[in-house]
Amino acid sequence: MAPTAAVATPPPKETRRRRASPRRLPYLLIAPAGLLMLGFIAYPVLSVFYYSLQNYNVTKPWRNGFAGLDNFRRMFTEDDQFWPTLGFSAQWVVTQVTLQLLLGLALALIVNQTFIGRGISRAMVFSPWAVSGVLTSTIWILLYNSSTGFSRYLADAGIGEYGTSVLSDTGTVFWAATVTELWRGVPFFAILILADLQSVSKELYEAASVDGAGRLRQFFHITLPHLRDAIILATLLRGVWEFNNVDLLYTLTGGGPAGETTTLPLYVANTGIEGHDFGYASALTTVAFVILLFCSIVYLRLSKFGGDRT
Repeated sequence: MAPTAAVATPPPKETRRRRASPRRLPYLLIAPAGLLMLGFIAYPVLSVFYYSLQNYNVTKPWRNGFAGLDNFRRMFTEDDQFWPTLGFSAQWVVTQVTLQLLLGLALALIVNQTFIGRGISRAMVFSPWAVSGVLTSTIWILLYNSSTGFSRYLADAGIGEYGTSVLSDTGTVFWAATVTELWRGVPFFAILILADLQSVSKELYEAASVDGAGRLRQFFHITLPHLRDAIILATLLRGVWEFNNVDLLYTLTGGGPAGETTTLPLYVANTGIEGHDFGYASALTTVAFVILLFCSIVYLRLSKFGGDRT
């Protein structure tokens, strides 16, 4: 009689549970933190979506209630401030991100070189990033002041007129605010780009020099491709932050003069805080959220962030 082959019997359920438990353990450990973060993120977002469909004005409680899509219809068809503030937000973001990137890249390349006093130079370049938006506004309000700022000294030198205030002139207020935000925002790009520059292999530059490549060719064929992902990430983050910029513009110009520096988030703040119309402000916030989400996804897809660098 032929011997029968031994048939492997499956392990009992209790044994399988013990083997599977080590794989689940990391998820169980991070579950409380994940749920806490989800609550912090999900609740405010869902709350804004909810109030965007409501009439909610604390000064007119008799009108509070479900509004459906009326807030959005009012925004797109009746509100004469929505489109101008959205257009100014786009102008503000494009101007700030472009100039901050160019100046931050230049500063990072400079302080990445070896020279006497490099440590102090780096500290001076990065120090404005540690200053809050309100304090930055206070510093530049004093600098722009027509009595104590540099406009008085320019007038003493025969350039311009006494009493000129660049923050109250609709022709100069945009660039005055732009320079102020550049002073604070350029170090952000400089820090990120300098950190990525530290990881570029010096052997690549040495090999390029042996092949006869000059500094300009080394920059475009070695440095810039290496910085691609850092630049994409930095421009995306800075674009979102500049779109949501409220503190500096609110304290520097208050959105004026004549609404010339009112961004969409600043309009939201004025509608909610000063107008107490939280339902309409929530609808504005919802639209701003959708715009940022759409632009971020399109930007990441077009830039191929994290893809092959070759």
